[in-house]
Amino acid sequence: MNTGDLRVPVDVPSTALFTDHYELTMLQAALRSGTAGRRSVFEVFTRRLPTGRRYGVVTGTGRVLDAVENFRFDDGALEFLRGHRIVDDATLSWLADHRFRGDIWGYPEGEVYFPGSPFLRVEGSFAEAVLLETVILSILNHDSAVAAAASRMAVAAGGRPLIEMGARRTHELAAVAASRAAYIGGFSSTSDLAAGFRYGIPTVGTSAHAFTLLHDSERDAFTAQVESLGRGTTLLVDTYDVAEAVRMAVDITGPELGAVRIDSGDLLLVAHRVRQQLDDLGAKNTRIVVTSDLDEYAIASLAAAPVDAYGVGTQLVTGSGHPTCSMVYKLVARAESDAPDAPLVPVAKKSVGGKTSVGGRKWAARRKDEQGVAEAEVIGTGEVPADLADDLLLVELVRGGDIIGREPLAAARDRHVAARGNLPLSATQLSRGEPVLPTEYL
Repeated sequence: MNTGDLRVPVDVPSTALFTDHYELTMLQAALRSGTAGRRSVFEVFTRRLPTGRRYGVVTGTGRVLDAVENFRFDDGALEFLRGHRIVDDATLSWLADHRFRGDIWGYPEGEVYFPGSPFLRVEGSFAEAVLLETVILSILNHDSAVAAAASRMAVAAGGRPLIEMGARRTHELAAVAASRAAYIGGFSSTSDLAAGFRYGIPTVGTSAHAFTLLHDSERDAFTAQVESLGRGTTLLVDTYDVAEAVRMAVDITGPELGAVRIDSGDLLLVAHRVRQQLDDLGAKNTRIVVTSDLDEYAIASLAAAPVDAYGVGTQLVTGSGHPTCSMVYKLVARAESDAPDAPLVPVAKKSVGGKTSVGGRKWAARRKDEQGVAEAEVIGTGEVPADLADDLLLVELVRGGDIIGREPLAAARDRHVAARGNLPLSATQLSRGEPVLPTEYL
């Protein structure tokens, strides 16, 4: 088991092509028209939460900072753009020297958000800010969806440990990001070694059914595992007959058996029977771990069961039915002219069909009641009211292109627990409902 808590430096390739074709054609046209250098403000927000969700979880900020830092067009990227005639030579020349030199503000990672929350703000020239749209959205939409599911599962688990084990149910790179997001959302460990290596997340794992089937008998398999990993290992007991496997496991290890894992059947019923059997055999401290396509509702249904830990895969890495958060990246303000000191003017999309947005460079605060419980997400432009000055949410992440907002993963994990704890109690209900806080615009 890896118990490190430090992020391991890893060489990251250029992220410049993690973008859409039209970002570059807009850049080319803006360079030609002379508007590319116009100061601009983009904001990331969502117009609505996934159906039935009470809050969202801001996750992926640290990965966004890595992506921004590595958003450089290297020789290979430039040759691709040139060979496919995606942009003209003047644009290629601009891209060759490009790196982001603007500013980014955002809700700190692990914080909760609501419809309209401006949880990431990117400021700079139009050219440099518009290029970041796709890579920022791809990271935040994925990671926040996984973290929201993880948070709901952590609430349902009621303090029992959760193991992320969804690597085989998603893309290999998405699996690493999902492990990170799940850890922020409340999971305690992962089965994915790449996530452990890159982010220092504790890793766990013992054996699968294949290991049992490899041996001539279940007893041979259990004996081999115990001799290799010790009596504190976790034995998988549902390859054949669960009751016989539990009896055999304790016979081999004695009462020092660390845990048994159940991966199939009626988990509520089987867990009760296994707990009784373990106690009768003297293995009162042997833990029970359950897996098998769990989601937050299944975990909640096992609240009264003698279960000590849960392993979750598919439903976690797919956002438990909501694999994206529908976040958007919109221009909300731009300089009124090309002059370096030109003031900002609000801009906003006003089309019909529910895709409108609110213009202006925004601040956000979370108003609290007399007991310190959050009661509204307040968003405005201009001067911040004095009574909200101590409750502002956005923090500085990038200044003049330099990353200043990096923090340990544990900080985001702790922040989420605190942020969720400051919401009204109804936030943790699994029943479908509206966002637990209203969004107010000033």
